[in-house]
Amino acid sequence: MFRDRNFLSVGWVVFCVGIVLPAGEIVAKAPEDTKEAAALQRFIDQVPDSGGSGKDYRLSLEDLRRSPHENLPIGVFDSGIGGLTVLETILRLDAYDNRSAKPGADGIPDFQNETFIYLGDQANMPYGNYESSGRELFLRELILRDAMFLLGNRYWPSRDAREPSFDKPPVKAIVIACNTATAFGLDDIRDALRRWDLDIPVIGVVEAGANTLVRELTSVESPGAVAVMATVGTCSSQAYPKAIARMAGQAGKRVPIVWQQGSVGLAGAIEGNPSFVVSPSQAGNEVEAKQAVYQGPAPESDSAPLLRELAPVYDFEPTGILFSNRERGSMRLNSVSNYVKYDVVTMVENYRRTGSASPIHSVILGCTHFPFEAEAIRENLRRLRDWKGEDGTYPYRSILAEEIRLIDPAEWTAKELFVTLKRTGRNAKRAGSDRPRVEGMYWSVPSPSVQEHCDAQGNLLSDYKYGRRVDAEREEDTRFVPLAQGDLPSALAQLLQEKCSNVWMELGQLSGKSNGRE
Repeated sequence: MFRDRNFLSVGWVVFCVGIVLPAGEIVAKAPEDTKEAAALQRFIDQVPDSGGSGKDYRLSLEDLRRSPHENLPIGVFDSGIGGLTVLETILRLDAYDNRSAKPGADGIPDFQNETFIYLGDQANMPYGNYESSGRELFLRELILRDAMFLLGNRYWPSRDAREPSFDKPPVKAIVIACNTATAFGLDDIRDALRRWDLDIPVIGVVEAGANTLVRELTSVESPGAVAVMATVGTCSSQAYPKAIARMAGQAGKRVPIVWQQGSVGLAGAIEGNPSFVVSPSQAGNEVEAKQAVYQGPAPESDSAPLLRELAPVYDFEPTGILFSNRERGSMRLNSVSNYVKYDVVTMVENYRRTGSASPIHSVILGCTHFPFEAEAIRENLRRLRDWKGEDGTYPYRSILAEEIRLIDPAEWTAKELFVTLKRTGRNAKRAGSDRPRVEGMYWSVPSPSVQEHCDAQGNLLSDYKYGRRVDAEREEDTRFVPLAQGDLPSALAQLLQEKCSNVWMELGQLSGKSNGRE
């Protein structure tokens, strides 16, 4: 592959409109999904029928029904490592007086005596692309399995282990640190818990983000416009527009314009997923690079085409663009910074074309991966506001506020968790800890039995990943295993060290314990 400075173009992302499925039932959107919807309902029903013991999960339902459970860990899960930004915020939070539980910092971490277990479903990420691939019901199964893992005691000690282990503690509360998982799975998890007669609080990030925004709106002035940068799946669910409208109405405030940007690749690029970015060594090897089919923006893409006419606006970095030697028109983004530029310009340009005069004053980072790139997003918004066209005009200045607030739902999620634990009496009663601890970190990897469906780096190929359907009897094709610092790509490890220092420290201690047992 090679770089071509003469075709650094940009594109548009399709803004999807979706349906939030009603709570309490598994509904098929099309007749062909009826069988799959029924299979998902059977999957939920079989948990209590089997006493909580299945071939790939183990829940001690009777123990979970007993109380109190205040000294159990808190579970946090995401489709990958993005949820670690939420966990980091939780570990750092000091917004309350620990003795009185009243608002106000006291110099002590609010979760001082708590422990946590984290799960990143790395093998199946990004979650945001399942709905657009016609696999919403399968996505909902994945989300349910994430919650079941946290509630259970089963995990695999390693990728190649012959037998699973059963000594992981269950959790007393669940934080869905993923916007797509919240949008598509929050109701399913809560309904399943009721079906299983389990009183476990579940907190999602979407309502936290909407709540943060609405609190900043005035009740008199024009509410202006709010942008939501999220995955295509989250945008399709309409979760944020609905939550913002509901909460603004409850607060007696005018509802702002909500403009959504469905990103098809930024989360995957941040994770280093080869379907979105490849390493320099892979870039020089066309055969190897094409083993993981490129899923990001491209000139020939219907959902995320790169358009030549917007090249000056995007101002792509040439080092983050790849072309095929054999197919000159086949272009791909190959850097996180270029994905950020693509998404920000797409969001603002499409909003400009609506003709709206209301300036965007806030941007909700509706994917937990995006706070890693918050400064880059902010810088590109500023750049666009000052961008001058060839005709001497500033096409974006009137629709972008001089100062745009970036809203990360993580802090309000952490606050909601603290209040929920206090209100329900689930806060840890142990004492003597100087800070919150992470008791375990896990991520998913492809099972040895599906290696023929993996690329050269061991990642599930897209055709297999997005071709699966709900099947309670399906072979266990991914495994939840302990995560260690050495498992992370160097760029991702550096990102965690810089942005999530507490999480990185906890992961290092867990990695040391794991090495000591080997």
